[in-house]
Amino acid sequence: MTATPVLAGRRALITGAASGIGAAIARAYAEAGAALALADLDAAGLEAVADGLPGGTAVTRHALDVTDDGAVRETVAAAISAHGGLDVLVNGAGILSEVPLVEMDTATWDRMLEVDLRSVFLCCRHTVPHMIEAGGGRVVNIASQLGQKGGEGLTHYSAAKAGVIGFTKALALEVSRHGVLVNAIAPGPIETPLIGGLSAEWKAAKGAELPLGRFGRPEEVAPTAVLLASDPGGNLYTGQTLGPNSGDVML
Repeated sequence: MTATPVLAGRRALITGAASGIGAAIARAYAEAGAALALADLDAAGLEAVADGLPGGTAVTRHALDVTDDGAVRETVAAAISAHGGLDVLVNGAGILSEVPLVEMDTATWDRMLEVDLRSVFLCCRHTVPHMIEAGGGRVVNIASQLGQKGGEGLTHYSAAKAGVIGFTKALALEVSRHGVLVNAIAPGPIETPLIGGLSAEWKAAKGAELPLGRFGRPEEVAPTAVLLASDPGGNLYTGQTLGPNSGDVML
């Protein structure tokens, strides 16, 4: 007897789905039976990810600037129309750069918070009301362990990801009573295109600090996102920050 995939019947919107952790979550969700709305600025990357999904996956692609309020609203509406609703939102879009505070201009700071924090607010603002109306849903926000412990040369990134963690807790308090469970994943350093903006020196120093002695891989983070979206596996998590981080943060 074949077991029913754990996300069968679930419809998920995943931002940042063209590469890295977002793409890995898309593949894991598809394998778990979910229908997908994939969103990213990188339209070619979205096509490549969608083409690599298991046959029979219901998938739509949405070119999206996650910092644009109107575009986010339209994408959420399009995903709901295409799939008949949304049960899961994964906020995976993000950027990363390494700049010491004393050299950082305000544009760099503002852009980081716009992409890595404002986008989470916008996507939740336009998706969560539909989940409340439907009687429940799951939100998975991709944060970072640097939002918990900080990182040299990464004040802007650490601040944005700490904001995601705080936002997750506050939103969970607001909407859990409506059946909408909101959680965060705070990965450690992961081998993705995102870390291309970090210096070799930074990566070497960070690798030496990790109890596991290595950076993670996107496919090692994705199962946590499956857990949080699943029933019954994710049913008791709300306002939590789970840490697949190679031991960089231990709570």
